[in-house]
Amino acid sequence: MTAALLLAWTGSASAADTVRLPAPTGPHQVGVTTLHLVDRDRPDPWPDARGRARELMATVFYPAHDVRGYPVAPQMTPKAAETFGWLDVTAAHPELPKSGVDWAATKTHSHVGAPASPVRRPVLLYSPGAADPRTINTTLAEDLASRGYVVVSFDHPGETSEVEFPDGRVRIIALPADPRTHPEIFRAMIDTRIADTRFVLDQLEVLARGQNPDAAGRALPRNLSRALDLRRIGMYGHSAGGTTAAQSMYDDRRLDAAVNLEGYLDHGTAQPGQPGELLPVARDGVDRPLLLYGTDGYRDARYDSSWAAMLAHGGCTMKRVVTNATHWVFTDFAAMAPQFQAAGLMTAADRVKLVGAIEPSRSVPHVRGAVAAFFDRHLR
Repeated sequence: MTAALLLAWTGSASAADTVRLPAPTGPHQVGVTTLHLVDRDRPDPWPDARGRARELMATVFYPAHDVRGYPVAPQMTPKAAETFGWLDVTAAHPELPKSGVDWAATKTHSHVGAPASPVRRPVLLYSPGAADPRTINTTLAEDLASRGYVVVSFDHPGETSEVEFPDGRVRIIALPADPRTHPEIFRAMIDTRIADTRFVLDQLEVLARGQNPDAAGRALPRNLSRALDLRRIGMYGHSAGGTTAAQSMYDDRRLDAAVNLEGYLDHGTAQPGQPGELLPVARDGVDRPLLLYGTDGYRDARYDSSWAAMLAHGGCTMKRVVTNATHWVFTDFAAMAPQFQAAGLMTAADRVKLVGAIEPSRSVPHVRGAVAAFFDRHLR
């Protein structure tokens, strides 16, 4: 591990330790803001909010004109961090430390409300994995913004472990059944995510016209609307977010390129890991660039067959693999898990299960570089 990646832990393992995120590597300082987006034409599909309008939270990372005097954002809000500290570590990611981590103390490298550089930039959307919040892939989003992209990361409430809204409400996961064993839930989840993606694209068009899409009309950073080049839009996503990115590009011509970070391309069956009906993108192929980016440690029949079907179309679809790694190496856990292990809060076996044995000094630059190079090639 390098000092540049891990920096330092504060305190002792018996107290609440602070994990650090790798610094961005691009030439631009990064600004950040959040948007509360409400789709009043679409009811929320999940039981905890059925009948109410669908509402999303999005984080926008962008190259900043000047960051002096603008505070650095936390990775998670206090309420979201509190929920993450009991829900994610018990249900979503049992490998994570059950105690000893101050999840609210982790800082990003992005400055809240800093004015945007008034230069049109390619736009990238990010969709997280099932149950994961958008905040757990801050490292890649910040790096892409530092390289000259506007990155819009958004949750899918009702299937995300926690989403905090501006009024202080925290919505937790509310799926009626496990999508890994109930293909009808997986189908509904992906359909909802694709509709969420379409709505976010619509709201970015509102923003690019100089209007404010935030539901409460909260003030936006200066020049943010001038930073969006909606003629060049890509999308990337992890796990179910990768599924979402690939299928959304198939469905929506506004997306010019996509990266699937180890997401299935079928609907699955009641037997976990077994192949199901292919998604249209894998069945038919797609005429725009798609990168399938996986690991050597996350494999099952469903993954192998759906990716093989996609790759069989050839053309614009390509594949890359991170070795000595597994599924969550594409998230902030790539840098976090080794810190947990070094502090005595995570076993080596749990670290390998979560991200693999690969060191963050290799995995973080590998993922950042491959995703940035793909979008540089196809959007610049």
